[in-house]
Amino acid sequence: MGDDARTDPALQAQLLATEHWSLLASRTTTQSEVLVRIGMLLTLMSAVLVSIALVGQATGFSGFFPVFADVLLAIVTAVGVMTQIRVFNAGMDDLMYVLAMNRLRSAYVRIAPEIEPYLMASRHDDKEGMRHTYYFLGRRTVSQFLGSSMLFTSVVNAALVGVLVGAVLHTAGVPVDACVLIGGAAALVYAVVSVLLANRTFNAMWRHYRALDASE
Repeated sequence: MGDDARTDPALQAQLLATEHWSLLASRTTTQSEVLVRIGMLLTLMSAVLVSIALVGQATGFSGFFPVFADVLLAIVTAVGVMTQIRVFNAGMDDLMYVLAMNRLRSAYVRIAPEIEPYLMASRHDDKEGMRHTYYFLGRRTVSQFLGSSMLFTSVVNAALVGVLVGAVLHTAGVPVDACVLIGGAAALVYAVVSVLLANRTFNAMWRHYRALDASE
């Protein structure tokens, strides 16, 4: 009886579907949480900029104002970096869910081969299968990268880092022109390093990952 239960196609499909729904729920929760975190970052950033402007007008941009502005900018930058880390981790989690569901589709096809032509998402749990599931209509273009949450948070944080570096240098007595140049360079370096680190982690994952059903 135990052997029959393990080989019954209906039972296999039921168990696989349960796992599939669990993965879908986890993926949806992760994506929703990331959107909330990004919204919180933008709200905090707006509040900080408004606070700096109001306090600056009240103090004539003198006295304790420079230190006040530096502290607030440091806080929002730290929150931005943590948000960016969470966005990247969520992206890797999403990749994990996609590969897991691709693997389940492979099992569905083994149980019922006739359903394969009707699956838009891939049944292959490798890099090519991942790409196909993320975009059914051919190769993904650069617009997907430019519109990604990861790049968005990287650009926002690069701007925050640039402003913070420039503000701290100005507080220390560095001329404005030098503050702008150094702050801009810091922003550019931060953005480039963020992209390189994300790409390095992504590639490292594929070096250690082993697919069960690779594309031919």
